[in-house]
Amino acid sequence: MINTQDIMETITMIQEENLDIRTITMGISLIDCADSDIDKSCEKIYDKIYRYAKDLVSTGEKIEKKYGIPIVNKRISVTPISMLVGVSGGDPVKYAKTLDRVAKDVGVNFIGGFSALVQKGFSAGDRELIEAIPRALAETDLVCSSVNIGSTKAGINMDAVKIMGETVCKASELTKDKQCIGAAKLVVFCNAVEDNPFMAGAFHGVGEADCVLSVGVSGPGVVRSVLSKMPDTASMNEVAETIKKTAFKITRMGQLVGTEAAEMLGVQFGIIDLSLAPTPAVGDSVAHILEEVGLQQCGAHGTTAALAMLNDAVKKGGVMASSSVGGLSGAFIPVSEDAGMIDAARKGVLSLEKLEAMTAVCSVGLDMIVIPGDTDPAIVSAIIADEAAIGMVNSKTTAVRVIPAIGLKEGEELDFGGLLGYGPVMPVRRQSPAKMINRGGRIPAPLQSLKN
Repeated sequence: MINTQDIMETITMIQEENLDIRTITMGISLIDCADSDIDKSCEKIYDKIYRYAKDLVSTGEKIEKKYGIPIVNKRISVTPISMLVGVSGGDPVKYAKTLDRVAKDVGVNFIGGFSALVQKGFSAGDRELIEAIPRALAETDLVCSSVNIGSTKAGINMDAVKIMGETVCKASELTKDKQCIGAAKLVVFCNAVEDNPFMAGAFHGVGEADCVLSVGVSGPGVVRSVLSKMPDTASMNEVAETIKKTAFKITRMGQLVGTEAAEMLGVQFGIIDLSLAPTPAVGDSVAHILEEVGLQQCGAHGTTAALAMLNDAVKKGGVMASSSVGGLSGAFIPVSEDAGMIDAARKGVLSLEKLEAMTAVCSVGLDMIVIPGDTDPAIVSAIIADEAAIGMVNSKTTAVRVIPAIGLKEGEELDFGGLLGYGPVMPVRRQSPAKMINRGGRIPAPLQSLKN
């Protein structure tokens, strides 16, 4: 049981330091919705999601009013749709439109799971779904997509890497009149987790229960505020301890919301994902935390070390506060969603290469990075391969969400609005990796995979 007194000291954090529940995400299994008739399968999907999620938004609003805790997003994740396509055949976009319709009818912000898991090869439905991703994202508003192309156990599927570079570019091209939003709703993973509540990469893993409610908590502004009150002479271990204690308090708040929401909805409680997920709002930046630690600007030498300390301290604090910490828990570094990252990228202090180094020690990877619209798809594939290699060798989740800004060049800006923010078009290295990408095949699993 959780005593509400445990979270009372967070009131100031909520009112003044941008602390919020970033999302409550309902994960729903669609395995029992598979049907050889795609239209019947879509009917089953709509009915099941609506049955479980019809009260999700109103429940979140009730909890917001009861405790005064902002719940910014209410979302749904579902079983990877490629599994259903493998049974039914037909045009996968029908599934995307069904997901979009039911998401709008229940009132959630996003629905994730137009996904495929192809780390070791393609099974029935995988290629068809991946080929349909650009159209699906262009013809829907709330659907998010992800593809897992590698893992520590399986290695990296380079055929899938090549296809995904092309898919990212097509998704941008088909939504060029909507700020290339298609690519912003598409994540390419290595070591994807099954219980991630954050979009755009959320899907409901096949090992999960039929329906679970997971919570994503975020509080970069809180951590920065606490650090700003520490003396400059405080040691790094003192800084880490302070972050850990702060993460503990934030997690307790998320635990309260998650368990109560699950109980009200009559579903199983899943996990708390304590990820410091920034927004473009002033005072809600992971980059500014790193600068509070002691860097002149995020991207300077020392950034990776500071981020490693931050990520570890957040996880330690979360684990102390809840036995159900999962998802991606740590620190996100999405450029367009973080005011400090945007400023550092504008000034050229933060480069794609530095961001890649930082992803070795943070929650996910190269996230919400805007690149020139004329970038060769082979270069996008190579960026995906580099990031997947970091995840594969280090047994961690990594991901790529880059947005080729059609019609824009280096130094110009793309503005998505809302939580997705805005960002400068960052330079990429133009030397061609096409020969390597076109080889296809699979990069074998590393020695670290032999753990049994």
